[in-house]
Amino acid sequence: MALAAVLIALPIGATSAVAQLRGHGGPVRALAISADGQSAISGSFDSTVIRWSLTRNTAEQVLRFHSDAVNAVALLGEGRTATAGADGRIALWTLGKAEPDAVLEGHTAPIVALAVSPDGATLASASWDHTVRLWPLAGGAPRVLDEHTQNVNGVAFTADGRALVSVSYDLSVRIWPLSGAQTPTVVPMPTPLNAVAAGADGEIAVGGADGKVYFLTAGGVRTGEVAAGSRPVISIAISPDGAHVAAAGIGGAVGVIDRKARTLARTLVGPGLPVWSVVFSRDSRTLLTGGADNIIRRWNAATGEPVDPLLVETAGDPLAAYAGDRGAEVFRACVACHTLGADQANRAGPTLAGIFGRRIATAPGYNFSEALKRLDIVWTPETVSKLFEVGPQAYTPGTKMPEQRIGSEQDRAALVQFLERATKR
Repeated sequence: MALAAVLIALPIGATSAVAQLRGHGGPVRALAISADGQSAISGSFDSTVIRWSLTRNTAEQVLRFHSDAVNAVALLGEGRTATAGADGRIALWTLGKAEPDAVLEGHTAPIVALAVSPDGATLASASWDHTVRLWPLAGGAPRVLDEHTQNVNGVAFTADGRALVSVSYDLSVRIWPLSGAQTPTVVPMPTPLNAVAAGADGEIAVGGADGKVYFLTAGGVRTGEVAAGSRPVISIAISPDGAHVAAAGIGGAVGVIDRKARTLARTLVGPGLPVWSVVFSRDSRTLLTGGADNIIRRWNAATGEPVDPLLVETAGDPLAAYAGDRGAEVFRACVACHTLGADQANRAGPTLAGIFGRRIATAPGYNFSEALKRLDIVWTPETVSKLFEVGPQAYTPGTKMPEQRIGSEQDRAALVQFLERATKR
């Protein structure tokens, strides 16, 4: 369906039955809510940004600038926002305008997270080029923090504005002082890290690839951990009242953690597809999630129930015919972006129909990056397994595919065997 048709389908005065936010043509990778709670900004794999009215349940503006997935958004105040994506660029916008006011360039790989300093003067960006950059919003060259040795996946300023926290695949949290000493405090962690949030009381929460949320003091001392689920945590948020942490996972659920009790208070269960982004409303009562099914959902943060009736409705399960197949369950994290059958179209990613024996970046009708077209890879059971063993960024540099690895050799074998059956033309 064309985007224009989607927007027409969400008129002013829409009832709660259509109050979930539909409009993106790909997974919703990033969310932010305005200070007054009246509007939200979302970024998507479809390379667009949408400004939403949360009172009228309508898309008010579509921003088009990035040439690849929009992985991060941040509200800067005074009607301004920042967006960043897999194209390595940051765009600064005045909402209502069709073109960005400024473009910040310097990263050499996808940008996956943004954070704004408490005083609104500095924008931090985290990138898979292993760096964090601190951009003065008044202009000038960024400060580059380059001590991470793997992809940097998250950044957050401490509430007092004195430090920046970054997390990475390199199994570390780094706490960077923003004045005085320049050497960060390095906290070794037991798992790769995907997300970070900092509370008003100074506590730091980080989300791990092992499905746990780890808690640290402002000085970097670990104080506890809570299992949010069995799959990697890919987005986290601390409620403004400080009571809860929401941890969104690649398995499709969101764990809501009681910070004081250090327990899992409730789990929000959607359609079973990855939840890429999560944010609390300013009153801490509502939770917004952005999923791999392209929809923004609203939840009652206190009860765990969906706010909008249609949020509990899901389309037919494309993997229903493979119930009980371990490989199909492993593939479930991919189903939002890839179809399997010859009669099915490309989605955010190319169809996998007939993949085995096909050279990379040659599936018809899909716009592949030039970097992929230059790779000398033919898809076989061995190369598909290798892709998930080392990760897309290492094996297929230049890909739009979200970074994900399958550590279990048995799960990789099950996935390959499933694809061999399911993708035959």
